[in-house]
Amino acid sequence: MKNSKFFYILSAFVLGALVFQACTDLEVEASDSIFTPDTGNNTFAGNAGELLVSAYNDMNTFADQAGIYSLYEHTSDEMIPPTRGTDWGDNGVWRTLHAHTWDATHQYVSNSWNALNGRIFRCNQVLGSTLPAPTAQQAAEAKFLRAFYMYHVMDLWGKVPFREISEGADVNPRVLSRAEAFDFVEKDLTEALPDLPVVGPGGDMSKASKAAANTLLAKLYLNKSVYKSTGFDNADMAKVIAHCDAVAADGFTLDPDYFNNFKAGATNEIILVANGNGGSPQNRVHMTLHYDQNPSGWNGFTTLADFYAKFEDGDQRKGKDGKKDGTPFQGVGYGFLVGQQYKDDGSQVINSRTGLPLAFTPDVPLAGANTAQGIRVMKYHAGEYDKYIFFRLGDVVTMKAEAQLRSGDAGGALATVNGLRQVRGAAALGALDLNTMLDERGREMYWEGVRRTDQIRFGTWSNTWSYKTNTDPSRVLFPIPQQALDSNPNLRQNDGY
Repeated sequence: MKNSKFFYILSAFVLGALVFQACTDLEVEASDSIFTPDTGNNTFAGNAGELLVSAYNDMNTFADQAGIYSLYEHTSDEMIPPTRGTDWGDNGVWRTLHAHTWDATHQYVSNSWNALNGRIFRCNQVLGSTLPAPTAQQAAEAKFLRAFYMYHVMDLWGKVPFREISEGADVNPRVLSRAEAFDFVEKDLTEALPDLPVVGPGGDMSKASKAAANTLLAKLYLNKSVYKSTGFDNADMAKVIAHCDAVAADGFTLDPDYFNNFKAGATNEIILVANGNGGSPQNRVHMTLHYDQNPSGWNGFTTLADFYAKFEDGDQRKGKDGKKDGTPFQGVGYGFLVGQQYKDDGSQVINSRTGLPLAFTPDVPLAGANTAQGIRVMKYHAGEYDKYIFFRLGDVVTMKAEAQLRSGDAGGALATVNGLRQVRGAAALGALDLNTMLDERGREMYWEGVRRTDQIRFGTWSNTWSYKTNTDPSRVLFPIPQQALDSNPNLRQNDGY
């Protein structure tokens, strides 16, 4: 049997997910626990096209509110998962992420490790398929997806177990160091780039394209200082700028209405998405809305008061109301939902648990919160979404500005940021430093799964905020799950665990 050394625990994950239902909507894919026979060489008796479709469908794992998304967001300074009575308690699984007190048995750490590594192996199968073999474009797409998944393993754990499809169950997967994984991802993307199609706005953004590869390469070089401990080299920053410019050259432009990006249909800003049921961001809606809003939510996650305070009035990213003709669920606004909430007819929403008008307050405790505490966040508006966004131009523009700033071009960086802010309706900044740059990244990209990586790169990860008092620098990486360590003696636990 293939792949048992570190993927056999996916079967346990599937079984565990069936019994873990409280406050989650975790999708389970039966294919995750399927084992494949060893062919004895570097090929796989599979259909490349069909496997590539599965590899794209696998991207839906990012849309769940648990798992990978929770590792990036609940650990950051822009999201808090308050326990409200018994709701969202779940044996502390959410609170430990916010407080940075997780350990090697945390189920979302284990589930995410399994999911991402399993998807890397599926891409290997595409590349080794013989019935038929992949075309040049299919191989390029598989390399992009493999790089995409490996990038996240490298970012979250700092090392990547890797198995060729020719290796049987008696072979322990080799382990790529973070630097080796960086080189692997870089090689996959640079090799894929020539054979990927040019797909501009209005095209099929659910498939790999030159713009998607350029975006991921920009992310790779921007974070090279973290991944390879090299410092912010001007040559790397020049690569970031060049890849960002290549994205813009494919015709992408900022949308004048920020929240259009998260509605149904295409905008000139969207670069890579997951489409269909698997890519539905419905959990982004339900995970934050109150029980008494329309639609009814799970009364869960909120932002932090200090993060909300980073936004000025007039910045359209801060939010707008949902009371316009043709908008489903008009009573729910866009962006940050704070203060009294209203129904479509303008009457107050009443908190059914207290009998009082429902007004969201900025301050919220990590435990013992009441149902109205905490500012809710609505990017994907109820009834108006049809895709889950991975890459968009706002991310690219702010990456370019950061690279300009880090390479000494403060004037160019300020012009880039102010160009973005003008489109977003925010006042121009008079100056730009790294602290302001991090704030601008937060204003543009909040709740989109990049904040953890940004904080580590900017050096604020070991700070304290809200109910996070742990400053242990080892928390820049997650622990290798114990089951993975037990199954592969080549793996070594990360420091601090």
